[in-house]
Amino acid sequence: MKKINRRECITRLAGASVLMGTVGHQAVAGTKVTAPTTTTLGRTGIKTTRLAMGTGYHGSKRQSNHTRMGFEKLVDLFQHSYDRGIRFFDMADLYGTHLYCREALRSIPRENVTLLTKMYWQYDSKKPAELPADYKYRSANKALERFRHELNVDMVDIVLLHCLVNPDWNSEMQPYMDALMEAKEKKQLRAVGVSCHNFGAMKTAVDTPWVDVILARLNPYEEKMDASVGEVVALLKKAKAKGKGVIGMKIFGAGTLLDKKDECMKFAQTNGVFDAMTIGATTPGQVDENLALMAKYPVV
Repeated sequence: MKKINRRECITRLAGASVLMGTVGHQAVAGTKVTAPTTTTLGRTGIKTTRLAMGTGYHGSKRQSNHTRMGFEKLVDLFQHSYDRGIRFFDMADLYGTHLYCREALRSIPRENVTLLTKMYWQYDSKKPAELPADYKYRSANKALERFRHELNVDMVDIVLLHCLVNPDWNSEMQPYMDALMEAKEKKQLRAVGVSCHNFGAMKTAVDTPWVDVILARLNPYEEKMDASVGEVVALLKKAKAKGKGVIGMKIFGAGTLLDKKDECMKFAQTNGVFDAMTIGATTPGQVDENLALMAKYPVV
């Protein structure tokens, strides 16, 4: 009789439980749990899955609900997501999830997944305009070196400047941008960009040639968003027309719209602006439910 290891046992049991509708949340009735479709992020050339495994639910101070699960559960969640076909992992220095992903990459082939992380400039100062340019530049270099070490990789696929709120960020962030662009030229990363928490900052991102990828908050109920649905969609269409990759976040309003998941996923799949989306599921059942909902509303 063939022996199986602990991880294989967990994966098989999880798969069996999903078929029985017993892992975490039940799969959507009448909908098959299938792997997410593949997408290309703008003109970056990066091909990955339309769904990313988010790791920053209630993330702050290098912690999140994901890290609070502990190493074993979070590493197993990475593996479960991978086993379900997800090939896109969304992390951040702010969430403290690099080392957990590093552990998962012991069994997940690095070349099969897209790794996105975010550089939190506020660790240097909440008033970056007051910092010397050379300090910002050195800080960005050291942070990226640390990210690569924590993940145990030579290259990170995507690095974003995290949580931009100033419409004039492209001026005060220039040294960080220079450092990341040099790293891109050295093939230490493949694409750069921003996550926006301000509509003016998002407008600047759309008009800034340096930006390859934009992480934007968008859902049909305007929860945790930066402007109205119409305004955000129109702006992101402009971003796509310029070849930028668009990744959606706050799909379920940071947990405030869990009773409206069906409507939210339908919107995310049909709004015409997302290349991909990131959702911070914290159980295997939630991962499967999200995949089932995506399959229910395929992108045309």
